[in-house]
Amino acid sequence: MSRTALTRPRAPRARVRPARPPRGRRPSRTRTRHTRAAAVLLLPFLALFALCFLAPLGYAVYQSVHRTHRTGPLGLGGHPTQTFAGLDNYAQALADPTFLAGFGRVLLFGAVQIPLMIVLATALALLLESASARGVPFFRTAFFLPYGVPGVIASLLWGFLYVPGISPLVEIAGHLGVQVDFLARDTVLWSLANIVTWQFTGYNMLVLIAQLKAVPPELYEAARIDGANAWHLARHIKIPLIRPALVLTGVFSIIGTLQLFAEPMVLRPLASAIDSGYTPNLHAYSEAFTGDNPHLAAAEAVLLALVACVLSFGFLRLTAGRGTDRR
Repeated sequence: MSRTALTRPRAPRARVRPARPPRGRRPSRTRTRHTRAAAVLLLPFLALFALCFLAPLGYAVYQSVHRTHRTGPLGLGGHPTQTFAGLDNYAQALADPTFLAGFGRVLLFGAVQIPLMIVLATALALLLESASARGVPFFRTAFFLPYGVPGVIASLLWGFLYVPGISPLVEIAGHLGVQVDFLARDTVLWSLANIVTWQFTGYNMLVLIAQLKAVPPELYEAARIDGANAWHLARHIKIPLIRPALVLTGVFSIIGTLQLFAEPMVLRPLASAIDSGYTPNLHAYSEAFTGDNPHLAAAEAVLLALVACVLSFGFLRLTAGRGTDRR
């Protein structure tokens, strides 16, 4: 046989065209468009954030490191000028016993009122979320309605319920043989706590209910199959899963406690125990508009903001540490 007969013809090889390299302009153009769209959407928020938060904060810090210098006899003549004061206003605020007493008062207020309010809000959320009666929407709305009442109106309402002589609560307590004075020096702080608890428990309840609605119902069904009752569901499933909402309400409550102002301001004419420095916010307000010292008031406001940040972030770190330990 010939050599050509023994060799098999080879199939022609298919030519593979090399893939074209991706063009670098298209991804860059897409990223640029996305960046521009994100910037356009964020621009209104950033403008409002800078105008309503950063600018007042910066101006407060600027005012806190200056003082007003007045010339003439008794400081009444000439044009007042601002001079740099450094940290003198902060030192004066920290040396004021009335301002420090106000801080201690609101810290005691928060240590008692915040846990009580969160426990009540959690209990109401668990009850209303697990109930299947027709009246649940009504009670949910009824518990939330106090939040819609402005703080000044709520303080006026409860002020009439606290004043002896016109208060039905005091009259009922008198018929029962109990002499109570809601506006006395030892009880007025807890009267304020009652107003805040009445007003904000329903709001926190709705936040917790919204978190409970996000829990998959399959978890409840599996737990019931394993023999869990309502208490076991609440303790081992519902409360651990709404922990982020509990932390959120705790942070908001801490910040709101340090900003306590409207309630003592409204009850001040009714209760002699509430003075101009009953809370840090009230003390700063009095220094700015009664004592004509806005620079000291600005320093007190900055100190109040720093304390709120420290307590809020400290609470977040504490709860985050507990969450990782449980895991």
